[in-house]
Parts: sequence; C-alpha cells; structure tokens
Amino acid sequence: MKRATDILLPVAVAVLLLGFWEWKVAHDAVPAYVLPAPSAILRALADDFPSLTASLWATLMVTVFGFVCASVGALAMAALFSESRTARNALYPYAVAIQVTPVVAIAPFILLWVGYDRVTVAETIIAAVVAFFPILSNATLGLRSADFNLIDLMRLYGASRWQILLRVRLPTALPALLAGMKTAGGLALIGAVVAEFVAGSGTATGLAWRIIESTNRLDIATAFAALTLLIVLGLAIFYGLSLLEYLLLRRWHESAITRR
Repeated sequence: MKRATDILLPVAVAVLLLGFWEWKVAHDAVPAYVLPAPSAILRALADDFPSLTASLWATLMVTVFGFVCASVGALAMAALFSESRTARNALYPYAVAIQVTPVVAIAPFILLWVGYDRVTVAETIIAAVVAFFPILSNATLGLRSADFNLIDLMRLYGASRWQILLRVRLPTALPALLAGMKTAGGLALIGAVVAEFVAGSGTATGLAWRIIESTNRLDIATAFAALTLLIVLGLAIFYGLSLLEYLLLRRWHESAITRR
C-alpha cells in the first residue's frame, strides 16, 4: 500500500498541474507561440515522434559516453588521491577550478579546439567535464574514509596496496561513489544540452538543437515536446542510477536496508 501511495501521489500532483495549465491557457486565450496547452504539446510529440526520438537518442548517447568517461577518469584519479597525498595536493585544486568554471564559458573553446566537424566528440567532452567533479569528490571522500584498523590488519597480513584498494577502500567508498554518480548523471545531461546550445548549428542533432530550431520557427509546442523528453530522460537517468545504488547496497548498507 505504501509503495502504491508513493507512486500515485506524484501522478496526482502532475494531473492537477496539467489540468490547471490546460484550463488556464484556454481561459486566458494565451497564444500558442507564447505558451501551448499540454494537449497541443502532446499532439506535437505524437506528430514529430520519429524525429524527436532520433534527437533523444543522440542526446542520450552523448550523455552516456560523457558520464562513463567521467566515471572512469574520476574513479582512477580518486584512487590516486587516496594513495598519494602529494598527488592530491598537486592536482585537486585544478579539479576544483574546472568545477567552478561555468560550462557555458569553456564550451565554445572545446568546440573550437575539437572542431565543428566533430561536434559529437566535443559534446561528449563537455558532458564529461561537467560530470567529473561530483564523482571525484565523493569517491575521494569514500576511499579516504576506510577503517584504518582494517587497513592496518590487511597490511599485517601482507596485502598489497592494490588488494587494500579493492577489498577495503572501494567497498567503503561505494555509497559515496554512487551518490556522486547520481548527481553526475544529471550534470552530464546538462553538459550535453549546453554543448548543443553552444554549437548552434545543424551539425548538433540532439534535443537541445530541436528546441532552438523549433523556437526559431515559433513552433513552441514542438519545443516543449523536446523539453518534455529531456525531462523524462533526466528522470530516467536519475532513477536508473538510484536502482543501481539500491541493488548494490540493499544487502549490507544502512541507507538501502528497508526497516519495518
């Protein structure tokens, strides 16, 4: 019953909001080029579904590749930071500098250096840059939070640094790492969208480009349909990573154990 309620409550809120939106647009006679009604957005989604699906796939691929590259690179660097204070002190400030630099400011340079004939590669790099730091910071914290008594015991039995990393530090870091990945998944999507906006040409085929193209033609309903797919994609990424977190932690970590 509780699980059904958890699902039905957000659905009920969405139905109320969409119903009010539909009524308000009709009651105030809001022009479609200003704010289309949900029914008009749904029609646009149905009419342009094949092309919008192709754009969704393009954005998804950039997001996934960027997220995977960010995860691998951040985890490798976090492992280095957990083993070497010198490396952490030397490199961590630069990771912070990349994080605090607005992606809109660096995206044009990445596109210029990579080349506008390889926009997809540039978009992937931008998505990876945006998603990198949350994974790095969480993984570094998790790896450094391992029980020193367990580490000393492993060393007493002659374990190598690699064995300690895999059998002690990494399991300890898993909850923090997964939390960082949940944040980074959404950021990778944001990075891909920003890259498509900055590219500003037909060579970008994702949903952000469809939004630009549709608004330029004052086809706001199609723009909202593309935006809706972006929201759905972001939710799918978040809940997919939440499911992964639950599956990996459900048997042993307090955050995933269901209490009666």
